[in-house]
Amino acid sequence: MMSGGGYTTIDNQKVSGSVPAVSGPDHVAVKFTESNLNTFPPSEAKGKITCVFKPPIDADDTFSKPADGISEDTQTGWMRKFMVSAYKPYFDVDTSDVLDRIKESLFPFKASFTETTGNNPDLYGPFWICTTLIFIAASIGTFVTYLAHKFQKKEWDYDINLVTWSAGLFYGYVTFVPLGLYIILKYFSAPLGLVQLWCLYGYSLFVFIPALCLSVVPVETFRWVIVGVAGLMSGCFVALNLRSHISSAGERWFLIVVGIFLLQLGLAVILKLYFFTVTV
Repeated sequence: MMSGGGYTTIDNQKVSGSVPAVSGPDHVAVKFTESNLNTFPPSEAKGKITCVFKPPIDADDTFSKPADGISEDTQTGWMRKFMVSAYKPYFDVDTSDVLDRIKESLFPFKASFTETTGNNPDLYGPFWICTTLIFIAASIGTFVTYLAHKFQKKEWDYDINLVTWSAGLFYGYVTFVPLGLYIILKYFSAPLGLVQLWCLYGYSLFVFIPALCLSVVPVETFRWVIVGVAGLMSGCFVALNLRSHISSAGERWFLIVVGIFLLQLGLAVILKLYFFTVTV
């Protein structure tokens, strides 16, 4: 083998170029795998596109557990009543569920509400119905008094107590009346779930929302008719849905149903006298 002038002669053959390095015994071949950088997004990406997204696990979960290290879900007995997790299932409803129950409350003679909500009563609908009633009663009642004073050309002052009274009336009624009925039914050995009673009474108040809106009409007779019809519908809705259940309470079941009906009518009368009786 001879070399010179940029040429290498091997066995009398002239080869141009340089001689490749000869791999020694200690030479390690490195083979690069195909990179994923040329593919976007990478095939191994996990996200909403691939529908397998999982939120990261917090390194510090101090605020997700009680300070004593006992989870809310592990609490048992009467202490669980004070845990938020105990009430989560009663707010797990869809909009369609709430709308269906509102529709049933507007047809009181069907008397099928307790059957359809027996397995999954909710408190979401009753809470927002009562909250809506509070603001509607206060605002419509204020507007009615404003119009009356304006027509009489007298000075008008806003009564902030309307909001306070309406909140106490609706929240108090839908809380303590079912609670009292729950105790009475338990005494007569015809118990019904307290949450189911709250659900029933909460949806029974929905009919007062359109009734209060119609009471803005400045005709006293029309207001009495509207509030009276709303009270009758609400009373029939509660009484008829509980009639079949209360009938097992013995001979006094009829008195209980009548008492339920009269309480609903009394609520309608209070609404009319307090919010829509204008004194100029």
